[in-house]
Amino acid sequence: MRTLHMGLRVTDLERSLAFYEAIGYGVVGCVPETPIGHLTMLKLPDDEFVTVELVHDAKPVVRGTDVSHLVVKVESMADTLEALASYGIEPVDPGQESEDGLKTAFVADPDGRRIELVQWPPGHADGMTAADWPHGKDDSDG
Repeated sequence: MRTLHMGLRVTDLERSLAFYEAIGYGVVGCVPETPIGHLTMLKLPDDEFVTVELVHDAKPVVRGTDVSHLVVKVESMADTLEALASYGIEPVDPGQESEDGLKTAFVADPDGRRIELVQWPPGHADGMTAADWPHGKDDSDG
């Protein structure tokens, strides 16, 4: 089993597409008429599969607490933030940098959802693994 993708309702499809393309997503395909709206499938260049589906039904998105944030790995935080600024996208939270070189920042999509940008420290795997938790559990377990 594996997670396939996350579907996000969007208010303005063109504006949302411009935002997600500025972050680096590319359109894989669309399904124009479904019972839940127009579906646009997106993936990042290094991903083999679709990871985000934009769902547009011409109704405004009412934000709830159902989605905390999406996380996108970037190669260079400075270069990414500079590229996003050229599209008029500024961080909503400048994030932080840890002692080991992990860098984070947050931007928000046109519907207000937070996107966390992550630059792993040198030598880190492309994603999170059990190695990120030395005891095999999170710190809240004591």
